[in-house]
Amino acid sequence: MTDQINYWRELSDYDIETADAMQKGKRYLYVGFMSHQSIEKILKAYFVKINGESAPFSHSLSYIAKKAKIYEHFTEDQKRFLDMLEPMNIECRYPTHKEQLLKSLTEEKCREILDNSKELQLWIKQKLY
Repeated sequence: MTDQINYWRELSDYDIETADAMQKGKRYLYVGFMSHQSIEKILKAYFVKINGESAPFSHSLSYIAKKAKIYEHFTEDQKRFLDMLEPMNIECRYPTHKEQLLKSLTEEKCREILDNSKELQLWIKQKLY
């Protein structure tokens, strides 16, 4: 299981670095998407650690967090952030949603998403050890 935990953790790190690169390049739609991916993957690492089995095939952050038994340990702010980040995975993939989402993703909003993602990712990573 250690290999799977490391696999998901490393992908999460790669994705948060990619989100940071997208922020610097003003590719705001992908800041949200890659932030979601990073949190999804670190949650999957935690799921594997706690449950000793492969991570679920789901992109739902709240679902994975609940299955990993970490959701109940989130603060209310962390839960709200998870709810805000949740649609970034799906909505940026479909043209009808993409345009609307892009309008809402300002530089300031994306900086907030990225900062909160880094903070949550670190908080979960610390629980892996």
